[in-house]
Amino acid sequence: MRRRLRALAVALFTAPLALAVAPSAHAADPTTMTSGFYVDPDSSPKRWVAANQGDGRAAAINSSIASTPMARWFGSWSGAIGSAAGAYAGAADRADKLPVLVAYNVYNRDYCGGHSAGGAASPSAYADWIAQFAGGIGSRPAVVILEPDSLGDYGCMNQAQIDEREGMLTGAVAAFSRQAPNTWVYMDAGNPRWADAATMARHLHEAGLRQAHGFSLNISNYITTAENTAYGNAVNRELSSRYGYTKPFVVDTSRNGNGSNGQWCNPSGRRIGTPTQLGGGAEMLLWIKTPGESDGNCGVGGGSSAGQFLPEVAYKMIYGW
Repeated sequence: MRRRLRALAVALFTAPLALAVAPSAHAADPTTMTSGFYVDPDSSPKRWVAANQGDGRAAAINSSIASTPMARWFGSWSGAIGSAAGAYAGAADRADKLPVLVAYNVYNRDYCGGHSAGGAASPSAYADWIAQFAGGIGSRPAVVILEPDSLGDYGCMNQAQIDEREGMLTGAVAAFSRQAPNTWVYMDAGNPRWADAATMARHLHEAGLRQAHGFSLNISNYITTAENTAYGNAVNRELSSRYGYTKPFVVDTSRNGNGSNGQWCNPSGRRIGTPTQLGGGAEMLLWIKTPGESDGNCGVGGGSSAGQFLPEVAYKMIYGW
C-alpha cells in the first residue's frame, strides 16, 4: 500500500508538467510503483538452465542472461490473452516488480517482410484481443511495447491498408488508456536504418502517438545505443516541429553490445548489451528480445526456427564471439 500511495502522490504533483512536455493519456508512473524490473521466471533461458544444470555453459547463461529482466512476448500462442497477461502482470505485482510485455498480434503482422507473418484474423479480432490484453493488466503497473515493426512495414502496403493498420494501433492505445491506467505504452518506431526520422515521426503521429507514453527503438536488432539515441532525438525534433510535442523513448539493448554488422538474422560476433535500467540516454534501456533466441533459419542459427533458444549462440553472445 505504501508504494501505491507514494505513486499517487508523485502522479498528482507531476501531472501538469508531464502533460505540458509530452501529452499522454497516462499520468501515473509505473516505475515509482515498483522496486525494479521483473525477471521472467519462465523465460526460455531460465527453462534451459533448469533443464541443463550439468552443462558447462549453464552458469554463465544463468548469471548473464537468464537473471536479467527482459520482456515477455504475447501473441496467438499465449492462449486466452486476458488470463495470460493478467497472470504475468499479477506475478510481477506480487513481487513488487515492473513487468515489460510485448503485444505482437496485429492483423497482417509483418505483411511485407513475411518472416513473422501472422497475427489476429481481422481488425475487429485484434481490437478484441487488445481489449482483453489491457483488461488483464488492469490497474497493475506495467510497460507494454506495442507491435514491433508495425510502423516501418509499409513498403508493399496501399493507403487503405496503412490507414487500417494505423487505426488498429490508435485503438490499441485507447484501450490501454481506458483499461490499464498504470501502464506505459510505447509504440514501436523500428530502428535508425529503416526509415528517416521525418517519415517515422509522421507514421507515429498518424497512428496515435500523442495518446501513448512514448516510442521504442531497435527491437530485435543490433544497432548501438548511441545511434538509436541520436535517432530518437531526431524523431522528437520532427515531432516537435511538425506536431508540437515530443515523447520519451526506450531502446532494446539486449543484443547491441558489439553494434550491428549490417545483418539482422542471427549474425555472428554479436554481444549482449547494457542490462535493463532506467536512463542511459533514453527513458529506459530494456531487454526486449531474448539473447540466444533465434531470428529464424539463417546465420549462426541455421536449422533453427524463430524464437527457438540456442544455448551456444547465447553463450557466445555473452563474450562477443
